[in-house]
Amino acid sequence: MDIDASFYDSPDLLKQLIARPSFSREEADLADFLENYLKERKLVPYRKGNNIWLLSPDWDNRKPVVLLNSHIDTVKPVAGWTKDPFYPVEEKGKIYGLGSNDAGASLVSLLQVFLILSETRQENNFIFLASCEEEVSGTGGIESVLPLLPPVDWAIVGEPTGMQPAIAEKGLMVLDATVYGKSGHAARDEGENAIYKAIPVIEWFRNKQFTKVSPLSGAVKMTITVAQAGTQHNVIPDECKLTIDVRTNECYTNEELFTEIASACGCEIKARSFRLNASHISPGHPLVKRAVLLGLTPFSSPTLSDQALMHFPSLKIGPGESSRSHTADEFICLHEIRDAVDIYLRLLNHIG
Repeated sequence: MDIDASFYDSPDLLKQLIARPSFSREEADLADFLENYLKERKLVPYRKGNNIWLLSPDWDNRKPVVLLNSHIDTVKPVAGWTKDPFYPVEEKGKIYGLGSNDAGASLVSLLQVFLILSETRQENNFIFLASCEEEVSGTGGIESVLPLLPPVDWAIVGEPTGMQPAIAEKGLMVLDATVYGKSGHAARDEGENAIYKAIPVIEWFRNKQFTKVSPLSGAVKMTITVAQAGTQHNVIPDECKLTIDVRTNECYTNEELFTEIASACGCEIKARSFRLNASHISPGHPLVKRAVLLGLTPFSSPTLSDQALMHFPSLKIGPGESSRSHTADEFICLHEIRDAVDIYLRLLNHIG
């Protein structure tokens, strides 16, 4: 397979993607461009909303199905950019621009790999999916597309991991808790201060240890990230509201954790969603075994991706570094894209 012949299309495409702002739920312009880009190359893209996908040209219903997925949306640029985030600049072997690292480089690399694999007979069917709304875990993203696809057996999820394989990923559940008191005048000995009543609740969330610890992703982690109470200095607060960020492991479903928390936390709680469960792929999966043979090092990722919405085994791996995501002057190195195409092909070519 001639990697170099196809590689040079990837940086050019990435630059064109960067030049089209594609904030979550505002990806239509970029999706239109990508759809037309694929059609101009005599491909047959499918589309739902701002999600675009391709199927192997020699599709065979008897073969397993492998999904190659990354996302087209970005967060909004943070303060501190010294370059125009939407004007791609190539300097000293790097491409600068919003979404270059997260996850444009993965997207263009996986597209090139899909096209290369489509040129030869493979043991698997492949689906290339450029999805939207990943940064906000939106319902109009991959979740809306999966029911339309042929049943997927396993997936590659393109996210910046330094091309090391993340075989587990923590899930997310956000809880809203309310501790109730009774209002009164602060000058008199009256009322029940909801802030004081919240102190043991806060300590419970701080110290709670769940019994099931994953050998891959460790323990469940709960963090109170927002606390709100009171209206003015002379009124005893009758409510204290807390927001709790819960990073889950694959030993529990989000519903199981919620039931355990609700029974013991000592306050009223509500979950915003149960959708974003932890995910993992078995270390014995052929894809993981091949990754290890290639000298790659499996690890567990603390950050969330669309893996949380996949109900089949998936491996998160892609060019770039997570530490560059959502930062000023985001960039990707040209050699990282080239290496990604090479490694993806070594992972996927004729895998049984």
